[in-house]
This record gives sequence, C-alpha cells and structure tokens, in this order.
Amino acid sequence: MEYVRLGSSGLEVSRIGLGMMSYGDPSLQPWALREDEAEPIVRCAVEAGVTLFDTADMYSAGAGEEITGRLLAKMFAHRDDYVLATKVYYPTGPGPNDQGLSRKHLLSAIDASLRRLGTDYIDLYQLHRFDSCTPVEETVQALDDLVRAGKVRYVGASAMYAWQFAKLQHCARANGSAEFVSMQNRYNLVNREDERELIPMCLDMGVGMLPYSPLARGLLAGTRERSGERHTTRATTASADRPNDFDVQDALRDVARRLGLSPARVALAWLLDKPGICGPIVGATAGSHIEDAIAAIDMKLSEDDLSVLELPYVPRLMSDYS
Repeated sequence: MEYVRLGSSGLEVSRIGLGMMSYGDPSLQPWALREDEAEPIVRCAVEAGVTLFDTADMYSAGAGEEITGRLLAKMFAHRDDYVLATKVYYPTGPGPNDQGLSRKHLLSAIDASLRRLGTDYIDLYQLHRFDSCTPVEETVQALDDLVRAGKVRYVGASAMYAWQFAKLQHCARANGSAEFVSMQNRYNLVNREDERELIPMCLDMGVGMLPYSPLARGLLAGTRERSGERHTTRATTASADRPNDFDVQDALRDVARRLGLSPARVALAWLLDKPGICGPIVGATAGSHIEDAIAAIDMKLSEDDLSVLELPYVPRLMSDYS
C-alpha cells in the first residue's frame, strides 16, 4: 500500500479508500451487505493496508455509520491508526432542520454521527452536497467551530459545481476558518466533466481529490451490458447509461484483455494516474474487489493504452448535484 498527503494538508491517506455505502440494511438498500457479510471484506482491506474509510450519516438511515464504527473498532488497536470520513447534508429525520448545512443541523448531525460511529472525533467531515438555502458564511463558521471543539480534524466537500466549492473555500480563507482539504467528486472513464473546471481548481487550491464511483457504479467492472443485461442487484438500481458509455466499456475491455487483467483494475489504474487524485473511494462486495483495487496502485498504463481508453469519451451534461 502507498500513502499520500491529502492535498496540501498534513493528513496522510491510503491510495485506496474503502467506501462503506455497500454495508447496511438490506431492507432499505437491497444490494447492501449485512455486518457479518461485510466483516471479511473490510478485514481484507485493513490487512492490505487501507486506512481511509468513507461513509455518510444517511447511508441505510444511519446503519452504515454504526456498522463502520463497530467494524473499525474491532480491526484497529488504536483510533489514530485509520482515517474516518463521513458526510452530512441529506435528511436524517422528518423535521425541517434534519437536513442541509445550517448551524443547527451541523451541530446536531456531528453529535449523532459520533454516537453511531462510537468515536470522539471525525478525521474528515465532508459536506455531501451544496446547500443553496443556507449562507456559506453560516456553514463555514459552524464547521470551523467543530474543528476548534476537537470533534472534527479536517473538512472536505463532495459532489459540487466548481463555483459552489469556490464560494465555500473563498469564504473559509477570507474569514480565517478551517479550509477545505478535499473534494470527493464523481470521476471515472465515462464521466470526465470535472476535468474542465473543478479538477484544475482543486489542483490550484491544493485540494486533494477522493473520487467516488470510480467504476461508474459497476459499469466499468462489467455489471451492466449494452444489451440491457444487468449482472448484480446493485446494477438493477443504476440509472440508464448512454450508448457512448458502452463504447468506453468496449475500449476498456479490449485493453484489459490484451493486458490479461480485469477491466476494473485497468479503470482504477487510469484514475490513479491522474494529477491530484489521492485515494479513489472504492465500493467492495467481495475480497477480489479489494485485491483488484490494491493491484491497480502499482500499474502503469502506456500512452497507447491511455489513448485507447480516452478516445471514445463523449462530453455529457453536468450532473445535477441538488
């Protein structure tokens, strides 16, 4: 395993992060694994040197954080041995203040997350989305208060347009508040729109990137076919893919076949080679998924391979991050 600093911060993270969204309550998410099913997979990641674990307060209505906390406490001797990341924004209750990025919700949400995770602090507290209903000054000040209170070590963001993230970071810098050290953006071979604005801005700001959906919810691993066939329970819940996405899938399979490797490993190797990418957040429902991800770290694709992989890409409309 390799470890890198998260952007220009002093925090070091493993080059692969394990996404904990796959573990929770099957009655709420049909594709989620129960805690006993998740344990050997998480243990495989820990034994391989993974130290970055990412969850969110809304995964399986809080069960995701509970499972994450119990498993990590069981597998690590000391709390400081791993980097725990969670996210806040989406509704966690029926009330009007049980969502968003207001001071009221942030201060309540952090305490609830700490209880579910069974810890005294969060290493990386991330804004799951941008809240257009709350002044950025209120959000930034509340996050700074959480850092000063010792409940949060670093703050990050996820899934935003460049102008939204710029607004938050500018406010933090202008007011001497805790700055954002990371961006968890959607970035993979079939969704490269962040290469236009967000990624260059993060590089300029010294913000580390922790891309989610690095395999496009399984498309790049082969869980969905051009014919419409879907091979996994999770694949049946995925939104429709563009015909152009399957052109990229075909190119990926060609390169993987020629190299004698899995398409998932090649797709992750492509992503890990991009500037500013610290630790893609990989979802795993089998130990082999962890093995593929780890093996991608040491893999170097040739210029010809990169050209084949990138040529079929067709620009797409930016995702609605609301």
